[in-house]
Amino acid sequence: MSIGRKEQRPEPRTQVNRPMNPGDEAAEGTPGTGEDLCPDCAGKGTRQGKPCITCGGTGRIVQGIGGG
Repeated sequence: MSIGRKEQRPEPRTQVNRPMNPGDEAAEGTPGTGEDLCPDCAGKGTRQGKPCITCGGTGRIVQGIGGG
């Protein structure tokens, strides 16, 4: 062990939330939600040659999971 050497710790992970799209049920990272393929573009991100408006062209949506 070297004297004077600081222990290196990993930087805390910061989650960068993407803006919500019309197909999202909640913001990314909301407890009780998960990412899924967009039902309108089947995860492709485009419909009829244009970005899918439901997922904002990402091909993914955030939706609630589980339930009770």
